[in-house]
Amino acid sequence: MRADELDPELAAVVDEIEALGLPEWHALSVDAARRVEDEVFSGDPEPAVADVRDLAFAGPHGEVPVRVYRPDAAVESTGADGGPARALVHFHGGGWTLGTLDSVDGICRELAVRADAVVVSVDYRLAPEHPFPVAVDEAAAAVEWVADDAVAFGGDPDRLGVSGTSAGGALAVAASLRARELGDPPAPAGQFLLYPIAGHDFETNSYRENAAGPLLTRADMRWFYERYLRSPVDAANPYAVPLRATDLGDLPPATVVTAGFDPLRDDGVALAERFEREGTPVEHRHYPAMAHGFCSLTDRVETAGDALDAVAADARERL
Repeated sequence: MRADELDPELAAVVDEIEALGLPEWHALSVDAARRVEDEVFSGDPEPAVADVRDLAFAGPHGEVPVRVYRPDAAVESTGADGGPARALVHFHGGGWTLGTLDSVDGICRELAVRADAVVVSVDYRLAPEHPFPVAVDEAAAAVEWVADDAVAFGGDPDRLGVSGTSAGGALAVAASLRARELGDPPAPAGQFLLYPIAGHDFETNSYRENAAGPLLTRADMRWFYERYLRSPVDAANPYAVPLRATDLGDLPPATVVTAGFDPLRDDGVALAERFEREGTPVEHRHYPAMAHGFCSLTDRVETAGDALDAVAADARERL
């Protein structure tokens, strides 16, 4: 499941990050980790899209900011002779503790352009100030809001998917599970999960092989979970830990991206296998020489661009 060596292009990026001398996430205070995450991962607004708007909706715990991206293709499809565009509700990573609309701006732009989709990036409330299940509540509310109001910003509620990276992948699954259980709002038409957090077992092969990273460590993941979960009891809740669900069938068709040098690799593999076994259509896309977070590096790592192209193709096919 893991290549002999990290991809050379990715290894060069990792070397540059490590040269900055930044402590691992778990060695920082929450405030310091958030500042570092925002500084390191917020970049220039690329690629260009036709329209970006900062909006907000009334969520179950208060106002939830969102950022809506519309690429040229999506804008053109909303004219008098065309219908609304496919839409993706996107949840950022950061262990439910870090992450902003700015730090995930790049990958949202890439998804919008490559998938010809309206992308709605959700700035859900973060732990530890707002532990589980606040983020799940807001993720589900965001899907419902987009389904209700998609036409207002050029999206088609019948061609609506959810996407997420890392912790955001867990939120995307949780939103799909909640839609299946409650039946309202209707379930998304697709799930696009990039190296999702799916389990709570820190002794898998991938956690042992990649305990020291790169880019994400086992200690980081313990730290994130300690801030997100209110108590160990929450670790048994499938809305917090998707692999704890008794049934992962009858969910929207999924794409699951995994990376060989990622502590979360085996969780993602297990999630894809359970989707397949229990009746949810799934495309598992594995990249043995990649590490956690690699899809945010399309400007530096060729395989990252290839992976996002594949995810975008899946989105275009399903939505």
